[in-house]
Amino acid sequence: MAVEGGMKCIKFLLYVFLLAFCACAVGLIAVGVGAQLVLSQTVNQGATPGALLPVVIIAVGAFLFLVALVGCCGACKENYCLMITFAVFLSLIMLVEVATAIAGYVFRDKVISEFKKDFQKQMQTYPKDNQTALLLDGMQRDFKCCGADNYTDWENILVPKDRVPDSCCINVTQSCGLHFNVTNINTKGCVEKIGGWLRSSVLVVAAAALGIAFVEVLGIIFACCLVKSIRSGYEVM
Repeated sequence: MAVEGGMKCIKFLLYVFLLAFCACAVGLIAVGVGAQLVLSQTVNQGATPGALLPVVIIAVGAFLFLVALVGCCGACKENYCLMITFAVFLSLIMLVEVATAIAGYVFRDKVISEFKKDFQKQMQTYPKDNQTALLLDGMQRDFKCCGADNYTDWENILVPKDRVPDSCCINVTQSCGLHFNVTNINTKGCVEKIGGWLRSSVLVVAAAALGIAFVEVLGIIFACCLVKSIRSGYEVM
């Protein structure tokens, strides 16, 4: 009876962790979508480590949600095969999350170098492309920065040379960037400001992935305990 009572407790805790896994899955999908939106506005998408990380996070979140449903069905019906499947898949997800966290840490500087290259490329098309102009203006205004490295990057792009986009101004007004005064504009480059923000965001995502992986280890332990109980023929209901 002591074992039966213990397994009832394990089963209850497993239900709690399955709810937590569902919440983590939704959270991962939200973080992945958010990261994808941010990168789509700051870095040209392609088969690069920085651009693929949000896709991996979204895929892991969706898969985790499905695995949590399998775990719920397995625990509810006390099905040995479903619980084994749940434990195996959860272990695989945990390994992927750890790998993603490591990749996020290793490639954090790569994301920034990609951003710098793309920002400089977009600066060249600023006078000709309204969409690019709106994008760069939004970044410069929101992050209070000007140019890639600093405001002088605009000298060979805009005419006349003593001009920067109005979004570089501390107080943005019509034509405030024409014949500007250095004291009235943001002089720091966007790569430094936005790059630092991107780096910290990647580290936060990596830390969150490791935290979720730790919770999943506990879920795997409880699932294995329940599997052992089912295999031994104990009635856990």
